[in-house]
Amino acid sequence: MADKYLLRVTAGPSYDPSTHQISAYKIITASPSSPTTSPYFSQPPHHSDQYSISFSLRPHTSIPGSALVFGNDFDHPIRDRIPPGFSTAFGIVKWAIDPGLEGDVYADKPFLYGNAGSSINILRIGEKNEKGVGELEKVQMEESGLEEGADGEGVELRKEHGMPATAAERKKWFLKKGGGVEKWVWEEGRVIHADFFNPYLDFNNFALKLPGFSLSILGYLGGEDYLRYVLKNKDTGDVLFVVVFTLLAKDQVDGDDVRKVEGGQQSTHASVDDFKQAKKNRSEKQIEDPDDGVD
Repeated sequence: MADKYLLRVTAGPSYDPSTHQISAYKIITASPSSPTTSPYFSQPPHHSDQYSISFSLRPHTSIPGSALVFGNDFDHPIRDRIPPGFSTAFGIVKWAIDPGLEGDVYADKPFLYGNAGSSINILRIGEKNEKGVGELEKVQMEESGLEEGADGEGVELRKEHGMPATAAERKKWFLKKGGGVEKWVWEEGRVIHADFFNPYLDFNNFALKLPGFSLSILGYLGGEDYLRYVLKNKDTGDVLFVVVFTLLAKDQVDGDDVRKVEGGQQSTHASVDDFKQAKKNRSEKQIEDPDDGVD
């Protein structure tokens, strides 16, 4: 059944799809002759990962550590299409993967958000830069991926705030009392590099695969379904960027309008700083935000 669908990936600075300047269609099942992955997924840290959303940004206004969230939301209710077993799956995610995840999937506008500092897998703190994010390729290479840490004055900044050096400890630090949610500020003008990835969402089979638990969602989909990731300021509602994975039936898509790229794993790399242009470097994609900033 999965071979009847296409996966469209778009990214932009707002919920409005007309602002999304990167789009691609992925055939869910790969042909024998086509590449099934990118060099990113050949590295030891990512052998099991199914997709990656990697980005760089430079906030144009400071955001409290408690306010910046990353996660999924919807514009319409999904309560009538939540599969049996979701509560079990959510419990596993909270216990084993992201303890800071909160939300309400039964609301009229469902959401699941986690604190950005604890939800993002890899975080690299850069220097203040008034001109933009700089050359992303120096920090974030397709072959090696992003490494936890800092650059320039970002090294001392992490130490001053007591942010642990490892990704696992940094995630815990952001959630504990007296930690990142209270101490950290995503500073205006400071470049941040981040990578979000996991092995749990299988786009090839439309299944959620958690430790000791697997949940197929294909039978509960219908029409034009999407999974939307958003980075936003929960206090103000301001959106920094949005990435949307949309499921489309092949027979409903005009082949002349589709750039079909056969492949298995998905890698969306985005830089949020200017949004004047979008450029593609093999499987990596870089986007920039408007001159008036990511507020």
